Amino acid sequence: MKQAAGILLYKHEAGKVKVLLVHPAGPLWAHKDKWLLTKGEVDDADEGHLEAAKREFEEETGSPPPEGEYIDLGEAKGGSKLNHIWALEGDLDTNTFHCNTFTMEWPPKSGNIQEYPECDRAEWFDLPTAKQKLFKTQNVFIDRLAEHLGLGPVESPQTSLL
Repeated sequence: MKQAAGILLYKHEAGKVKVLLVHPAGPLWAHKDKWLLTKGEVDDADEGHLEAAKREFEEETGSPPPEGEYIDLGEAKGGSKLNHIWALEGDLDTNTFHCNTFTMEWPPKSGNIQEYPECDRAEWFDLPTAKQKLFKTQNVFIDRLAEHLGLGPVESPQTSLL
């Protein structure tokens, strides 16, 4: 199984915990409201998971992760990958966001190769909203962060009874 690693950056703001998510770019995701943790594949057997998480954070935000204590949120399967995620308290100005790029043929079978950013934006979300916007396989990391911080269960707005 492929290995991936990432960082869930969080901060306290206006009495709430907020997390940084990135929006996948390219023509397949341009009009979808699905977001991701900053994460990506571990390059090779010599690259440790935390080193890969730090590299991916910088590739997907344009900034190195802030200094701080990394909190191991464990691992969870997401699609064909086993994701290893760390939480890190810190801040990132989303106005400085920029991301690395990839190339793909678009439209399919057109022979037209185009370049796209891997992610097109980064935003801060409170925990319930983050659970709503994330792919379901990544929600476990929001729950683990909330548990680590001593917060109650996190319900996304769409599943809330209120």
